[in-house]
Amino acid sequence: MNPRVKSVKSLDGYKLHIEFTNGEHGIFDCSEFLNFGVFSELKDINYFKQVKVEDGTIVWPHEQDICPDTLYIDSVKTYGFSTVQEDNPNEYKA
Repeated sequence: MNPRVKSVKSLDGYKLHIEFTNGEHGIFDCSEFLNFGVFSELKDINYFKQVKVEDGTIVWPHEQDICPDTLYIDSVKTYGFSTVQEDNPNEYKA
């Protein structure tokens, strides 16, 4: 079983910074989902930013979610980076 999501932070360009339960971090690009059924609501950037962690995956208020295995397998791992800077979420600190 792949690790689950521990924390999530929305980034520019419909991307998410995800920390997994095994300590790894990754960037997941949600843009490919934006024209797919229930995910089209994510085009509203204010709604997209309401992402949160629930039961080891990510969810939005109207029950959209993405499989935690997909998040782990398809995220670009950011080895060596630990957290997203709160004042500039597109920069990382080691």
